[in-house]
Amino acid sequence: MNYVDYNAATRDRSRALAKAAPDAMKSFAALSKSVKEGGVLGVKEKEFVALGISVAVRCDACIGFHVEALIKAGGTREELADVLSMAIQMGGGPAVMYAGKALECWDQIEAAQS
Repeated sequence: MNYVDYNAATRDRSRALAKAAPDAMKSFAALSKSVKEGGVLGVKEKEFVALGISVAVRCDACIGFHVEALIKAGGTREELADVLSMAIQMGGGPAVMYAGKALECWDQIEAAQS
């Protein structure tokens, strides 16, 4: 899978959904913004939590977006591997398969931004 293209296609689908269900999507966007801005954890740490959950629940689009956000927040590939290790421990075999996808996603997005 090409995550750079996949993220772009997911954004297009989200824009179409926002036109079809504007109230729901505005509310979701407000929730997303509020949980990232408040609290004692920084954005990077919160994105690592979100990525771990993304791997455990096997959400390709979530992996793409949260890896992209982690790169922007200053996360490192080494930190990513540590979080993926925890996601594997929590999610078992299926998490192993999706952790590999998250690592591939990181490499593709980071290379595209270089």
